[in-house]
Amino acid sequence: MLWIKDHLLTLVEQYGVIALFLSITLETLGLPLPGESALIASSAAAGAGKLNIWHVVIAAYVAAVLGDNIGYLIGRRYGKAVILRYGGRIGITHEKYVEAEAVTAKYGPLMVIAARFVPLLRQINGLVAGSTEMHWATFLGANLFGAALWVGGWATLAYRLGHDVSVLPWFWNHLALVAMVVIPALLIGIALLYWRLRRKKGDITPM
Repeated sequence: MLWIKDHLLTLVEQYGVIALFLSITLETLGLPLPGESALIASSAAAGAGKLNIWHVVIAAYVAAVLGDNIGYLIGRRYGKAVILRYGGRIGITHEKYVEAEAVTAKYGPLMVIAARFVPLLRQINGLVAGSTEMHWATFLGANLFGAALWVGGWATLAYRLGHDVSVLPWFWNHLALVAMVVIPALLIGIALLYWRLRRKKGDITPM
């Protein structure tokens, strides 16, 4: 994994959006690949004039939606038992799966949106949603929205920083710190929106 991340920008520059598309698609199918890092590297390369940012965004968005939907179909077709039996080979342990399954059952579409920004959940999001038999239309709508937020957010940030090559190394070194700020803020915003919608429907009584 480390060597992939270390040489990811080189791979993106050599193979362009093809490397990006494959990385994100396979990551959302459960494979431990750095799809998010590929998106950031590609967007930064576009900011530096090495790639077309619209090609990057379209490839990343289609890959994100496609990978999750393939994962959904696999989960719906083969279910939890088969996934857990063979999932360990690609890092899907029983504990990880059960944890994701519990969150999906409780929060449904909200989990699908938020999972896009969490490395573990992003990898098994579609598999879990399919195996728990979430309605496909519900999953698709949440998946489309979550993918738009994920791709749009990271692509915009990395593209802007990519214009200034002196900022890019700082961005890579502080990526974890950026994620620690951006992800919780986004999740809190989504949770508040979900709570307000439920309250309007009368599911939550005011205290």
